[in-house]
Amino acid sequence: MDRLVKPDVKEVELNFKRDQKCSATFRLSNLMHTMSVAVSLTTTNPSLFSFTHPLSIIPPLSSSSYTLLLSQPSDQPPLSLTADPRDVINVEASMLPTGKADQEDLRRLFRRPGPHVFRDATIPISFVGPHVVEFLISQLTRISEFDSFFNKAISGCSGAELTALLGPAIASGNANLVSNLIDAGAVVNQRDSDSGSLLSLGVRSGNIDIVKVLITSSCEIDNSADEVLHDAAAMNRVDLFEILYKTLDGIDVNLVDKEGRTPIHIAAAHGHVEILKFCISIGGNAEVTDCRGWSPLHWAAEKGHLGAAKCLLNCSNVKYAVTKDGRTAFDLAAANGHTRLLGFLRYDDVLNRAARLDDAHGIQSCLAEGAEVNGRDQNGWTPLHRAAFKGRIECVKVLLNHGALVDAVDDAGYTPLHCAAEAGHVEVALLLVAHGARANVKSLEGIVPTNLDRFDFKNHALFQPLCHKKRASLAGK
Repeated sequence: MDRLVKPDVKEVELNFKRDQKCSATFRLSNLMHTMSVAVSLTTTNPSLFSFTHPLSIIPPLSSSSYTLLLSQPSDQPPLSLTADPRDVINVEASMLPTGKADQEDLRRLFRRPGPHVFRDATIPISFVGPHVVEFLISQLTRISEFDSFFNKAISGCSGAELTALLGPAIASGNANLVSNLIDAGAVVNQRDSDSGSLLSLGVRSGNIDIVKVLITSSCEIDNSADEVLHDAAAMNRVDLFEILYKTLDGIDVNLVDKEGRTPIHIAAAHGHVEILKFCISIGGNAEVTDCRGWSPLHWAAEKGHLGAAKCLLNCSNVKYAVTKDGRTAFDLAAANGHTRLLGFLRYDDVLNRAARLDDAHGIQSCLAEGAEVNGRDQNGWTPLHRAAFKGRIECVKVLLNHGALVDAVDDAGYTPLHCAAEAGHVEVALLLVAHGARANVKSLEGIVPTNLDRFDFKNHALFQPLCHKKRASLAGK
C-alpha cells in the first residue's frame, strides 16, 4: 500500500491578514476499508505553525478536518525572502487495529520509529491575500523567486482586492505585476477620486511599459480630471507624451488644468525644451495664457529657463505681452535675478534700436547688460546687418569688437556687407572687408555686393543697389 490517508488539497493556502489570527482548514481521508488510521501532523517550522488536533484517529473510509494556525499575529507575512524551500505540513499515518487510543498512546506510537509509520503526504504552505501581495511588492528587489510567490499570493484575492492592488503595483514600476493583476481580474477603470485614473498613476510612475499595458487593457481617462499630458510634460517624457497623444481618444495637446495651464505651460515652467518642441510640432499653442494671464514664456522667464525661452521666442509673439498684474516676461526674469535672459527678452531689441540710431554708447550698455551681439530679429538680421545698412560706422566698430559675426546671413541670404553695399556705405563696406567679410559671397537672390578688389571704393556709385526690389524691401528696416 502506498499510503493510508489522502489530503484533499495539494497546497494549504493561509490567507494572511495583518495583526490578526490566521488559519486554514484542510481534510484528510482514510483510505482503509476496514481499519482506523492514526494521524500525526507536524510542520517544518513548529515555532511558527500549530494545529488544533495534531494527533487524531480517522475511522475507516472517513475523513476529518484539520486547522493550521499561525501561532502569533504579525504585521507582515513570515515569508523567506530567499530561494529556500517553503514551509510544509508533514502527514504521518499508522494503522490502528483497535480503533482506539488516547493522546499519550498516539504520541508513543509516532515517537517510536519503525515500518508501522507511513509518511503519507507533504503539503506545502502558501501565504495568500492582498496583504501578502502588498508585502511582496514592497520587497520586490529582495525576493529571488518573486513570480512564484506573487502569482500564488494573488490567487487568494477577490476581484475588488486585486483592483485595489493595481495602485501599489503601478507605483512599483513593474509592468509584469500590473499585467498579472489585470489577467487575474483586476478592473482597470476603477477610479480613485484623489489620484485620478490608473493611467494617471502609470504616467506618473514614468514606466512606459506600464502605460502600454494599461492602454492595451482599455484603461480610460477623464479629460476633466486627469492630466496625463501635463504629467508627461513635467517629466520631459516625449515618449510618454507621444503614445498618449496618439492612442487616447479625445486627448488634446491644448487641454488645460485647474489653473488654466496647458502642457506647454508645464514644459516651459520646467525648462523642458524637447517637450516644448514636440508639443508645438503637433499643434500646441505657445501663446495661450493661463488663469493669471501667464503665457508659457512668462513661466520660462520666471523660472530662468534660457533654452525654453529661446524656443518660445522663436515660435510665439508674446515677448511684450503682460500678465493680469501687468508684468512682461522681462519683468519676471528681472525680478528673479535671471540676468542671462534679459538680453533675449528686451535688451536685444534695444540693441537693434541703438544700432539703427547710431548710438554706440547704447550698444555698449546693452552688451554689458547681456544682450546677444549676434541675436536675430524676425527677418534674420543681426545688429551688424542693421548698423551696416544704416551706415553707422562707429556702431559697426563696437559690434565687431564685441564678436559680431561679419558674414552672418539673414533669411534672404544677405550678409552685412550686402547691406552696406546696397545702401552705398563705402567706409562701412571697407571696414567689414578689413574684418574678413567675403566680397564675393552671393545672396540667396544671386546678388554679389561687388568685386571689392577691382574697384575704387571712393566711387560711391559702385555701391548703389544691385537690385531695386531688394533695396525697397530693406527701406523699412
